[in-house]
Amino acid sequence: MHLELLTINGVEFILRWIHFMAGITWIGLLYYFNFVQVPFFAETEAPVRTGAIVKLVPRALWWFRWGAMFTFLSGITIILIEVGRGGMGVLGTSWGTAIQTGALMGIIMFLNVWLIIWPKQKIIIASTEAVSKGGQADPKAGPAGARAFLASRTNTLLSIPMLFFMGAARHLNLFDDTKSGLMVPAAIAVALIAAVEANCLFGKKGAGPSKLLESHVRVIHVGLAFALILYLIYAL
Repeated sequence: MHLELLTINGVEFILRWIHFMAGITWIGLLYYFNFVQVPFFAETEAPVRTGAIVKLVPRALWWFRWGAMFTFLSGITIILIEVGRGGMGVLGTSWGTAIQTGALMGIIMFLNVWLIIWPKQKIIIASTEAVSKGGQADPKAGPAGARAFLASRTNTLLSIPMLFFMGAARHLNLFDDTKSGLMVPAAIAVALIAAVEANCLFGKKGAGPSKLLESHVRVIHVGLAFALILYLIYAL
């Protein structure tokens, strides 16, 4: 009897399986928040919105943040296995470049979830609960909501090129593996990704570049354009 699951290939397969399931949970809820919940909250009455924030949102955020955690942990482990198998040189191949680009955006998104979205949402939930019981709203809730919104929109934007490069790692050659001089395109790609995240950290909702993130439809368009730009940086 040969049990492939007991080999290193089987372990990697299990990790990929976990990565897929956790990633679907994480990104699926990200899209639910941005494409469904935010427009719904904008149109619904205050009592309904309050009930959802108190009872629905905490449940969704639990799956959301732990989906992000297990996506991150399994993904990093898969990359380490690949590097252990092929050496550091694999990072300079088309696969390595694609996976590193996708992983960079994925890690940024993971950090946004745990360091911005979740802490800010806790403030909003606590404030809403206090008001529902006759207490006073936390004055920090407004700014917290604006920052959480911007981080969530940024993650939605980044998810589109992130998924593109994760898929490209195995199914699309960005360039011939004999290509040299990748430092410049890689630096440009990192700078562009850093600029998007800088707006998440320091931008203001509804002002400057953040205006592009107000509409979830526009976020999709910007995400698609960003994926194309990053691809062309490596391919040309």
